[in-house]
Amino acid sequence: MNSLRRWLRARMQSARRFRRLRAGRRTKRTRTIVLLLVLVSLGGGMAAALDALEPAPHGERIRMDELDAIATANVITQATFRDEDAQIVGRYRCPAGAGAGVAACVSASTAPAAGDAAAPTPAFATRRFWMPYPKSDLATGALISTAVEAGARVTVDPQTGKAQLRMLTTFVLPLLILASLFALLFTAGRSAGSGIGDVIVFGSLRKGRARRGRAARVTFEHVAGAEHAVAEFREVVDYLQNPERYRDIGAQAPKGVLMIGPPGCGKTLLAKACAGEADVPFFSVAGAEFVESLVGVGAARVRDLFRRVRAAAPAIVFIDELDAAGRRRGSGGGQGGSDEREQTLNQLLVEMDGFDASAGIVVIGATNRPDILDPALLRPGRFDRHVTVDQPDRDGRREILRLHALQRRLGGDVDFELLARRTPGFSGAELAGAVNEAALLAIRAGKTTVGMEEMLEGIERVVSGPQGRGHAIGATQRRRIAAHEAGHAIVTASLGRADDVHRVSILRRGRTLGSVATDAGETSFVTRSEIRDRLAVLLAGVAAEEMTTGEPSTGAEADLEQASMIARDLVARYGMSGSLGRPRLLAADAAGFLGERPPLDDVAPETRTQIDAEVREHLADAERRAASILDANRAALQGLISRLETEETIDGAALQDALRGVEASAMPPPRRRARRP
Repeated sequence: MNSLRRWLRARMQSARRFRRLRAGRRTKRTRTIVLLLVLVSLGGGMAAALDALEPAPHGERIRMDELDAIATANVITQATFRDEDAQIVGRYRCPAGAGAGVAACVSASTAPAAGDAAAPTPAFATRRFWMPYPKSDLATGALISTAVEAGARVTVDPQTGKAQLRMLTTFVLPLLILASLFALLFTAGRSAGSGIGDVIVFGSLRKGRARRGRAARVTFEHVAGAEHAVAEFREVVDYLQNPERYRDIGAQAPKGVLMIGPPGCGKTLLAKACAGEADVPFFSVAGAEFVESLVGVGAARVRDLFRRVRAAAPAIVFIDELDAAGRRRGSGGGQGGSDEREQTLNQLLVEMDGFDASAGIVVIGATNRPDILDPALLRPGRFDRHVTVDQPDRDGRREILRLHALQRRLGGDVDFELLARRTPGFSGAELAGAVNEAALLAIRAGKTTVGMEEMLEGIERVVSGPQGRGHAIGATQRRRIAAHEAGHAIVTASLGRADDVHRVSILRRGRTLGSVATDAGETSFVTRSEIRDRLAVLLAGVAAEEMTTGEPSTGAEADLEQASMIARDLVARYGMSGSLGRPRLLAADAAGFLGERPPLDDVAPETRTQIDAEVREHLADAERRAASILDANRAALQGLISRLETEETIDGAALQDALRGVEASAMPPPRRRARRP
């Protein structure tokens, strides 16, 4: 009975919420139509007013000297000075039959005076003229005097009606049009969820709310490879669906859940799935939307967001990239404590403390930089639960690939287990990109299904980019690339990982001229011997180049950069140095970002020198070891180089056959270095 009562109450609340939403939409639609009609009417009135202000033509246009000529000839009869039109309009007499123009009229008017006095008086016709005001007031006064002396009737028309119309057109109508336009943009922007509302009302946040029934519902069935995170969120869903169970026993569900993990691992998808399972409104905003250069805007947007959430409770608020607004206070690099970012964070802290746990509101945050978040944001009572959403393991990658494969037509040769082994370190987004690339490749090849070949090529495209086309290389450079990649493969096989090498290629992909694809093992920690093996593999390429061509090349730049970083971590981060001992000498990764002291700032200069010397020694040892392995397997190296020059890509059984004769290499004991006293 209680369950039925709760169900009926929830349905009634949903119905009321739907009615309010529909009434609000109807009001916004009516307001938009009215504003459009007002804007059209104002635009039409503006056009009509501008047309009425245009001076009407009054006969022929004359110049100032022509006006002076007809005044001197005493043929001008009327002159009107129109102030608003800035024109002089009038009439003058011209003998009938005279030609067009003022000059012909003046000549015909003065002709009888030079001839016979008994000649008959000619008939006159009236013509109209106009001319613009002269810019000089002195010239205007002279024209008036000339017209008056010629006997013309001179009047001044102030055109009061046009003056009022011009003022209305110049000031009032443009202001009304601009006000209507901004009101229309504001109404349309707020109803459509675009950014125009934020431009007009800075303190309001865009409506990032996904309402039920509007889009495809995302549930936990759409999530794979994150079972631990899904289990944590099921409790949140249960709280949103059955809050009475928690109130009856006196338990409080978590106010906030903070998801921590690298990009592309499904944090946003998990938040949407949580809202979809609970069937509650979902508010999604980005942390950067709270940050604004105007003081107080971020805090106002936080208040606006939580006001909407309280009105729609129970609901879920998802704040993506939380570190943009929740960065640790006092880390602004000496910019002062009254920072806009800090005000935004303070308001967020207050709002998360301001609602009761029984209000049915859960805040979900996501970040890949938890080390820079403010400690007050992470304490219990705000973000109570921290869920790590890491890169999936092999089983997780297999399930993610199967999930994305449901939307594609796959061939029978697709092996998800093999694909999961070939994609160590891939995130969910990268796996989705690989499957999509495979589908595009199948379409390009004219196939109806996606096969294993397309899936493997899709993985290679995500890792290294598409194959380069139209890049012709010479025989010398081709052999150098083949020697470099063959060196990596031979040393990897010699260290007991021949089965892990599944492809060697000298084809250009992206910015790389060649590649060696291996199945990297997955482990939570790495030993010192494994690090030394990794250094030997990285420096095997440059060692093979020197052995076969006599000198290194710039193609080993990426290998040297990665090897130097690993060797420095071995010495100064992992405490594996023979002479410096166990202290961690490198600072934390976030120190430089937070404006604190950079790495190695607390290390004495002589210690830095010793670190550099030991890094060089590790790299030299790794190169010597790689060269020794290659020298012991010179025949296998030359054979692999020759095959790469011919076939360009070797994989599968052919590659394993080429690496079968490689001799295993024993790990040389590490050199014991005297520790500093």
